[in-house]
Amino acid sequence: MTAQMQVTRALFDEVMVPNYAPAQLIPVKGQGSRVWDQSGRDYIDFAGGIAVSSLGHCHPALVGALKHQAEQLWHLSNVLTNEPALRLAKKLVDATFAEKVYFCNSGAEANEAAFKLARRWALDNYGAQKQDIISFSKSFHGRTFFTVTVGGQASYSDGFGPKPGAILHAEFNNLDSVKALITEHTCAVVLEPIQGEGGIIPGDDEFLRGVRQLCDQHNALLIMDEVQTGVGRTGKLFAYMHSGVTPDILTSAKSLGGGFPVGAMLTTETVAKHLKVGTHGSTYGGNPLACAVAEAAIDTINSPEVLQGVLRNEQLFRECLTAINDKYQVFAEVRGKGMLLGAVLNERYKGRSRDFFLASADQGLLALVAGVDVIRFAPSLVITEQEIREGMQRFEAAVKQVTELQPA
Repeated sequence: MTAQMQVTRALFDEVMVPNYAPAQLIPVKGQGSRVWDQSGRDYIDFAGGIAVSSLGHCHPALVGALKHQAEQLWHLSNVLTNEPALRLAKKLVDATFAEKVYFCNSGAEANEAAFKLARRWALDNYGAQKQDIISFSKSFHGRTFFTVTVGGQASYSDGFGPKPGAILHAEFNNLDSVKALITEHTCAVVLEPIQGEGGIIPGDDEFLRGVRQLCDQHNALLIMDEVQTGVGRTGKLFAYMHSGVTPDILTSAKSLGGGFPVGAMLTTETVAKHLKVGTHGSTYGGNPLACAVAEAAIDTINSPEVLQGVLRNEQLFRECLTAINDKYQVFAEVRGKGMLLGAVLNERYKGRSRDFFLASADQGLLALVAGVDVIRFAPSLVITEQEIREGMQRFEAAVKQVTELQPA
């Protein structure tokens, strides 16, 4: 019998491509908003797999859907369709502005499809000269070469040779900067309702309305990247619903599958018709396993109980962070909506978000950063009050650790 392999963090450095630098701890079990590492130590999870684990770990509705579908049908090519995909698409259409849905495996793939669709829509309707895509500085839309170039962080796209062209970057929440760039050659403007990786920066309602009006004036599509904000994370099923500004194309992933890889692009029939048969595709997109789990996630999340609970949890998070800040004076403000919040470090601690991230892990809390100045929280949408309060006690201990052992 082969001896059981010893799995340690050192094995990562031995066998994995070094594009990640994971923490030393290796979680092996999760339940609700708590995970345990190899030694049995528990951690409260305020990270949610970077806004992915929308119902925490091993939620019974998701586990049940996966087990049931695993015994029915795993995969079909897109030469055929399947029942879970059709049910999920119908529920997304019924709950949103959209009339058509395209399934894929990730947020980057959803955005890739959205950008290709926008270019094809413009080509068919207006000609090849209408190709410009306007995005925003500090935005993030994925890691494919197209999506990372549309994203407004050059450090992610530099170093890989010539970049895709006809991509321009305006300043988020600055409508004049959009006016300066948008022309009859613009095919789409793409934005996140709340910039995630850029620092948890909400789009002002007036700004979002202004971008919508500019798109209408210049016959351009408005694409909203709701990969991080979507599926209940802000207290509505999608964040666009807070502002009343409706996009032409919306992308979703992360919370959609609750941890199972799945992505979706939602759009109108008028726009969707330009992705004719053969113009785009995904081998695993819309597979029965992913769609069955995502359907269970939508069924669970899209309820008044869960969505109202997200906003109640936001208030508790804010109250706890205010109490911590009153004692230690480390935050300039708390930004965001629902269970996507960013604690912005003040001038004394600017640039040190990673210190707080590492100290949190030391104290048994999983948190995130959003750049060097923001500590990000993106926990389960159904995290309990007890888990929030216990996690905040651990976070306070982390703040104390940083401020006392590593003073500004």
